Amino acid sequence: MNLVNILLLLVIAGVCGFVAAQIMGAKRVNIVVLIVLGFVGAIVGQWIAGFFGLPLLLPINLGARMFPLAWSIIGSIVVVGLFSAIQQH
Repeated sequence: MNLVNILLLLVIAGVCGFVAAQIMGAKRVNIVVLIVLGFVGAIVGQWIAGFFGLPLLLPINLGARMFPLAWSIIGSIVVVGLFSAIQQH
């Protein structure tokens, strides 16, 4: 994986994290947190898809890796929801 693909992966993960944060109503989230949220969301989303036997939705091909765009957003929404629920208590 070259530098361009890594930068694209960071941008895509940041966008997925941003979309999830906006959907869940998170306020003033740092860009680094959004990128981490996008990556963690991709892992959680792929786990959810695999658990229920669902196909990849909107996969993006970055060199030799596939980034599941829709599952990353869905997983990020789950992670933001869990984080917000823990933070309120």
